[in-house]
Amino acid sequence: MVKKIESKQARIGIVGLGYVGLPLVREFTRGGMAVLGFDIDPAKVKALRAGKSYIEHIPARDVAAMLQNGRFDATTDFDRLGELDVIIICVPTPLTKQREPDMTYIENTTHAIARRLRKGQLVILESTTYPGTTREVMLPVLEKTGLKVGQDFFLAFSPEREDPGRKDYTTKTIPKVVGGYDDASLAAAVAAYRQAVDHVVPVSSCEAAEASKILENTYRCVNIALVNELKVLFDRMGIDVWEVIRAASTKPFGFTPFYPGPGLGGHCIPIDPFYLSWKAREYGMQTRFIELAGEVNVSMPRYVVTKLMEALNDRRKKALNGANILVLGMAYKKDVDDLRESPSLELLEILRHHGAKADYNDPHIPIVHRTREYPQLAGMKSVPLTPANLKKYDAVLISTDHSSYDYDMIVQAARLVVDTRNACKNVKTGRSKIVKA
Repeated sequence: MVKKIESKQARIGIVGLGYVGLPLVREFTRGGMAVLGFDIDPAKVKALRAGKSYIEHIPARDVAAMLQNGRFDATTDFDRLGELDVIIICVPTPLTKQREPDMTYIENTTHAIARRLRKGQLVILESTTYPGTTREVMLPVLEKTGLKVGQDFFLAFSPEREDPGRKDYTTKTIPKVVGGYDDASLAAAVAAYRQAVDHVVPVSSCEAAEASKILENTYRCVNIALVNELKVLFDRMGIDVWEVIRAASTKPFGFTPFYPGPGLGGHCIPIDPFYLSWKAREYGMQTRFIELAGEVNVSMPRYVVTKLMEALNDRRKKALNGANILVLGMAYKKDVDDLRESPSLELLEILRHHGAKADYNDPHIPIVHRTREYPQLAGMKSVPLTPANLKKYDAVLISTDHSSYDYDMIVQAARLVVDTRNACKNVKTGRSKIVKA
């Protein structure tokens, strides 16, 4: 298997062509490997085969280049899994309404692979999950075929580390942690990823690799919760939390800055720590840091709306019920088109629940696609961001601080600005209109 991969004779399959899978396709094809992508969405497959992209930071020219060199194809036909030597799973791992792991996508994909599994194949899971998933969820299904791991097929876990919109690190340059079920599986997986990324970091087991990703995201979740809680406290004390963070950041050691916001978004931080807290209960432990951090971060959208209500009452002598509110930024972070777990979705829903007429603007998301949690918001369209339009709203709520926004114009034209990102820090005129939340 290793020789086949290193000679570039192995064929790679990637299941799930979203924000994780598609960048991985690009790097494997650039590395000289033939790749077949799988997705259950026919529209995505059709777009890719036509040389089009549906992800902003993967330009159409990159998709066209993958097709032109003959190394890439996409399909919805999972019977073709049998053609492949390496199968990499990049499917969602959401939470249920009870905040427990929803393993449906991993389970369905594993069963689909098992029905076509043959000797010599390497199966790698990239979806972020709790330690033990590869061994406890996937392995029993794959071995029901009668094939034995380490002898007939290979099994590994390698956590994705995508950060959409980032310029300084890419899929190719971010170190790739890899854990194998056994030595043979690890060797095969390391050989595979070396065709696509610059630096591979082997660890002793699938569980160690799974835990590494959970640690990364829990670390961020807990620290963001800390600054979010301090934001609330410092606001009551009349202290600007952004100024405090800026001052603390001048210390050259012992401090890493994290920043508050309207809530957590993205495919990892709002979800992954809860996977670990759920798994911990199996071992008789309560992960109090994780659960408290989750409570703090989950409460942020309602805190922001409360600050908006107070600002409307104090500055405009107006109730939120019946007010016209414009939410700036629908993506979960600046300068991307990624809507996953965005706090802006919840903000819109809360505003509407309180009787406000809420619109949004986002240059990266012209229309809101259907989501699991907020299907009722599907089809909403971004309204134009002009001075004349801004004057129509009782307040502008900055949820995502896109670089393309002209904050001087926004503050000058708006009646009231509630800023959750300190986006207006450099605005000179009209600062009396700005309320930080």
